[in-house]
Amino acid sequence: MNYSNFVVKLVEISKQSFFDDNISVIEILVKFPQIRTNNQASTFRLLVWGELAYDIAKYYHVNDYVIIEGYISLKNLLSDYLNG
Repeated sequence: MNYSNFVVKLVEISKQSFFDDNISVIEILVKFPQIRTNNQASTFRLLVWGELAYDIAKYYHVNDYVIIEGYISLKNLLSDYLNG
């Protein structure tokens, strides 16, 4: 499986949105902290939903570091790459 753990820096926190059944979802732009500079892409979008989305909107700010864990999904990125 693609289960991973990362330490990331919050770059941008978008506003909360809600599903029809009142479940909160928030999209966050994060990046990997890097010691050396290079031209590799180090930012990605992170989606969080449920009670954790409320906590992120309330307690976390831009430039905070967080530990994330979960499953990696490249479905949209891969389909964009293959079709473009």
